[in-house]
Amino acid sequence: MRLLIVEDNARLAALVAGPLRHAGYACDLAQSLEQADAAVAVVRYDAVVLDLGLPDGDGMNWLKARRTGGFDVPVLVLTARGALNDRITGLDSGADDYLVKPAATDEIAARIRALLRRPGGRASPVLQVGDLLFDAAARRAHFAGTLLDLTRRETDLLELLMRQAGTVVRRERIETALYGFDEEVSPNAIEAVVSRLRRRLQALGGGEMIHTLRGLGYLLQDQAA
Repeated sequence: MRLLIVEDNARLAALVAGPLRHAGYACDLAQSLEQADAAVAVVRYDAVVLDLGLPDGDGMNWLKARRTGGFDVPVLVLTARGALNDRITGLDSGADDYLVKPAATDEIAARIRALLRRPGGRASPVLQVGDLLFDAAARRAHFAGTLLDLTRRETDLLELLMRQAGTVVRRERIETALYGFDEEVSPNAIEAVVSRLRRRLQALGGGEMIHTLRGLGYLLQDQAA
């Protein structure tokens, strides 16, 4: 899953992003509303962590305008504004959750997981394709009852393929989902992640689930299909 963290304090943004990346999320950082606009224009994020006091405007006004335009991505406001009226205004203006700084990084991660579990959120709690099950909240996958030991990128790839099961997912879409803007992507990086995931499934008897369509992308489907 890919998150956008909109925070002008570079040190704080890094403190928030570090544990989230460790927990399995790809994170992009934006230090202004202009950068946030540029990011959401090219990436479909799973959630946004939004500060309010930004150098080029108020994050709340940005969120209200985005909601009016149909922006439906879950947003966690993370701000120093802790007064009751501020919290009410934030939630009424389109925030899905509101957290006052300073906040523990574990709580931030837990709040994001809760947002993604909510009805209407982007992440269905459990995905299933044949004998393959993926718990989006816990970030764990099982095949025929056996836990798959996956890296973060393998987990992200599996979730993406399962959400698009039965259809071809292009290489460019996979790269966007797995890597942040500040991460270098080698020419064979996607092929390497797909190969590792396929081998892990093969070891448990699910080797025929991931198909390569040369020049197009990758497709995951039930072996019985």
